[in-house]
Amino acid sequence: MYTQQQQQRKQVSSSNSVSENMAVVRCAAVRLCPLAGRAVTFVSAAHSRRTVGLSARRGYVFTTTGSNLQFRLDERTAHSSLDLFKKDTGVIYRILGLDPSKVQDNPERFRDWAVVFGDEKIGGGRHYWEVTVRKSQEFRLGVAEASMSRDDCVGTDSSSWVFGYAQRKWFAMTSNKIVPVMLVGKPDRVGILLDYEAGLLGLVDVENPRIIHNFKAKFNAPLCPAFGLWDGELLTHSGLEEPEGLK
Repeated sequence: MYTQQQQQRKQVSSSNSVSENMAVVRCAAVRLCPLAGRAVTFVSAAHSRRTVGLSARRGYVFTTTGSNLQFRLDERTAHSSLDLFKKDTGVIYRILGLDPSKVQDNPERFRDWAVVFGDEKIGGGRHYWEVTVRKSQEFRLGVAEASMSRDDCVGTDSSSWVFGYAQRKWFAMTSNKIVPVMLVGKPDRVGILLDYEAGLLGLVDVENPRIIHNFKAKFNAPLCPAFGLWDGELLTHSGLEEPEGLK
């Protein structure tokens, strides 16, 4: 026969075990990525959609054609499964990652998706950067409004425009709508061209400089370079001259 005190200890232990199991399940769920074309259905309903209030210490980048945009990755936005390296120009995906409760809580951090932003906001001009992809079979590259909801994944809403790779295929994605991109294989390095006033975002072949695929959009808010990563690592290269022949 249990004493009353023993019964209470057993109930507390059982309750703690259930809570820990639920935490593990949720921790695993936030690191899953929707494959291209799959609807996003498992984001926690407990999260309310919100517009992110960004820190005033990050100034806007109002540049003209010919200026070379330089940026690093912004740790404040990085999901807990992403580690920055090489002076915050690269990002690596850690399948275990950190417990979300162990990273600094702020409204700029992506909590449910393995996404990170660049640390500069773009309000005008024409800009070019490149990305080296290593050991990754699922990633997204592009831009997003600086105020994009941190409850969403890049490409799933109307405030982000990305080129992605999954299931050995390239695609362009915005507002959760996917368009196949006819790019054979997976090059180690690709370019991103942004012309803010022209409403152009292009995926660039860096070996034979040309725009492989482009978005036509109307940009109405400051943008940030945006990256999603679900395995492997990415290394960004900014401050580059635009290759000849892209205009």
